[in-house]
Amino acid sequence: MPTQCNAEQLEFSCVGRRRVVAAFDGGTVSSDAGALLLGQADRAIGLIDRLASCFIDGRQSHRVEHSVRTLVGQRVFGLALGYEDLSDHEQLRHDPVMGALLGKLESSRERCAALAGKSTLNRLELFTKQPDRSDRYHKIRPAESAIEALWVELFLQAHREPPAQIILDLDATDDPLHGQQEGRFFHGYYDQYCYLPLYIFCGEHLLTATLRRSNIDASAGASEEVARLVSAIRARWPDTSILLRADSGFAREQLMAWCEENRVDYVFGLARNPRLQRAIGRQLREAQEASERAHRPARRFRDFSYRTRKSWSRRRRVIGKAEHTGDKANPRFIVTSLAKDAYPARELYEQIYCARGEMENRIKEAQLDLFADRLSTATFRTNQLRLWFASAAYVLMHALRRIGLKNTALAKACAHTIRLRLLKIGAVVTISVRRVRLAMSSACPHQAEYRAAFHALAAAAR
Repeated sequence: MPTQCNAEQLEFSCVGRRRVVAAFDGGTVSSDAGALLLGQADRAIGLIDRLASCFIDGRQSHRVEHSVRTLVGQRVFGLALGYEDLSDHEQLRHDPVMGALLGKLESSRERCAALAGKSTLNRLELFTKQPDRSDRYHKIRPAESAIEALWVELFLQAHREPPAQIILDLDATDDPLHGQQEGRFFHGYYDQYCYLPLYIFCGEHLLTATLRRSNIDASAGASEEVARLVSAIRARWPDTSILLRADSGFAREQLMAWCEENRVDYVFGLARNPRLQRAIGRQLREAQEASERAHRPARRFRDFSYRTRKSWSRRRRVIGKAEHTGDKANPRFIVTSLAKDAYPARELYEQIYCARGEMENRIKEAQLDLFADRLSTATFRTNQLRLWFASAAYVLMHALRRIGLKNTALAKACAHTIRLRLLKIGAVVTISVRRVRLAMSSACPHQAEYRAAFHALAAAAR
């Protein structure tokens, strides 16, 4: 029999006459008991099963201990819980809460944990582009087009009725690189080596997360991605009007011309130049005079028709914002296909275009809270898969917020806040023949929100 060792006791400062001691001898205890809500959210939208079906499994089923669903679920749930590295799963594979989430508390083999360790998960991610039958380890690979279509399908199914109009927000951002990853380039604007992924959101719904090299224009590939999305959306919602919204990096002839040919409206930022600034010269002077009189920022707008000397094929509607703040002019411009009579200049700029700033919060949530910036594998395609896993974690957390936390104090909370307040709950886990019982902390301050989320997600899953 193995030697029984007593856990080391750690002594802290006293409380009155009482000694404060601690030891790692509490038995089966999990710090992630709240993660059961993620399982409820998954059942409500069917994410893990559908994402797992987007993988091609070339393994011999009778020799497989860990299914693709288990591997994918571990990765996505782990990211949602804050475990960004595969090495974290060497311990997580023994966590009964993680096992309960994936419906796998026991292994069919002796001396094998219920869930997969880092090496097995590593083989899931490091797939080969052309599978070799003689390769013992890399027999699972993703069907890229199926994963891309999944985000759109989940978005469509989240709506009971087709909306009259949807706004698709496009943005490119930097994903820093610190190694010799395939496709790395130095980007002058961000002053670092990075990838330049393209994100497309509709409100808080993620529709596209496409990894790109950074030696390209910000709008590269946007026309193709938008065409794919619009086709899928119109197949289900033929009467829904679609508006694209993005910063000046997307005000390109190819994308604007495509929108005009395909009945898609757009409102894009437009980089300022001397011609544009001269066009709003009078409004800038008026704004300066008004600002100096009132001692506060002042704005004026001008709505006019404009065409570049070479790059544009036609004249387009441009709105110039002439703003004076303090002792400084702050001119800004947008170009749009929306009609003047339906969308006046000030309303279009302030209420519609400026609202695109909310998308940047969603990108930060995916990149930082859910670790889409952990693209440290050697090849470009496997880093794309990591980006998709982070995207799946975002979709799962968004479902928890959208369905479970609606009308609660956490209805607008970011993923990081939801994780800290609802998922990181300590519990003693007792496993018997008939049930797995989690005795969660009675001192949890967000029990009301937890119960509300449970009942809302359970109703949605029926």
